[in-house]
Amino acid sequence: MAEFLYFTGPMDCGKSTLALQFDHTHAAGGRKGRLFTSQDRAGEATISSRLGLTRPAIEVSPGFDFWDYVVGQLTGGERIDYLVCDETQFYQPVQVDQLARIVDELQIDVVAVGIMTDFQTRLFPGSQRLVELCDKVELLQVRALCWCGERATHNARTVDGVMVVEGDQVVVGDVVDRDAAATDPPVVVAYEVLCRRHHRRRVTRAVARATLSDPLPFERDDEELTAP
Repeated sequence: MAEFLYFTGPMDCGKSTLALQFDHTHAAGGRKGRLFTSQDRAGEATISSRLGLTRPAIEVSPGFDFWDYVVGQLTGGERIDYLVCDETQFYQPVQVDQLARIVDELQIDVVAVGIMTDFQTRLFPGSQRLVELCDKVELLQVRALCWCGERATHNARTVDGVMVVEGDQVVVGDVVDRDAAATDPPVVVAYEVLCRRHHRRRVTRAVARATLSDPLPFERDDEELTAP
């Protein structure tokens, strides 16, 4: 029986690495699959891992139809044994329904990978639908860490270094405020993983550096992430 699996966790816990590993393992075993992504930090039609791994993938726009794509491939003589879907927090709920239909009616395995909640700690619509429909939800065991050393469970958005709790649900990191005057410096949007306590208090790494006298337990600049 084909399965619909959902692997989730905060940023920096190895989700995209897992997606690429799944594809590698199954392709090495002779299975044929397709990779999908949406709004990856490395650019369109790419799955990228923070470890430096990248693979070409099919970009999932809001109007993309998984059912039509897969049926078209199969009727055209192509073989598809599995789908690997990264950045699924950006998928539309109807697209998750299409993936469930592919599993049930075409007996094709689907592995969905993505963040469950946004910077406001609210479920993404696509993530909510995955929880409702998938056969199994797996929390990734690689623990992302807050600047304090505790397990990071929440995704924080910063604008010019200041944590914000209002705004559009989907904003890719390192974007420019197009409404700003041409002479204004660009507005830098970035993301950082925090434990619940520091997310509630809005204490990011930058705030901690500025206010704490003791050195931080983890002095890694790359923990201040630039994409969701």
